[in-house]
Amino acid sequence: MKPRAPAVFDRLDLVEWQLCQQIGRLNFYRPWLAALRLASKLGDWPVWVALILAQPWIAQQEPGLRIAQYTLTAGIAIIVYRLLKTRLCRERPFITFHTAITCTEPARDRYSFPSGHTMHAVMFCVLTSVHAPWLLPMLIPLALMIAISRVGLGLHYLSDVLAGAMLGLAFAQLSLAIGG
Repeated sequence: MKPRAPAVFDRLDLVEWQLCQQIGRLNFYRPWLAALRLASKLGDWPVWVALILAQPWIAQQEPGLRIAQYTLTAGIAIIVYRLLKTRLCRERPFITFHTAITCTEPARDRYSFPSGHTMHAVMFCVLTSVHAPWLLPMLIPLALMIAISRVGLGLHYLSDVLAGAMLGLAFAQLSLAIGG
């Protein structure tokens, strides 16, 4: 028996699917679609792993502490994210509205809530804003493109992305409160 998503998602799906469909129409522009795919792939982990590994060159004080803090924060975030995703079971827009929304990138699983890509993008931007603010002019546009890509590629609803952003903000704030 397939797990059932909460009824609130049924209502949200109906509200959001048209917006997802309209955003997805932009994918007919090949450069836009290529940019979305690239942002999605970068947000999958490569940029964040590079950011963690670059801490000896980025952090002015205690780079080992930053590596540990960023890694531990990301690890805890992924555990909580997975628990939420597998318990709430909101199907991806391209599954629910398969005739109206096209998926232009392979999905790892069936469920969309919350967006893990967006969660990590926001989390690392907030952490970086405190430890290396000079990187933000590069990271903020990337984080925005990652969030947009998740909806544009048909993988997430807008509310999935917003929830992922809020989770990322919360994990970063908690990490900074504990570890500075």
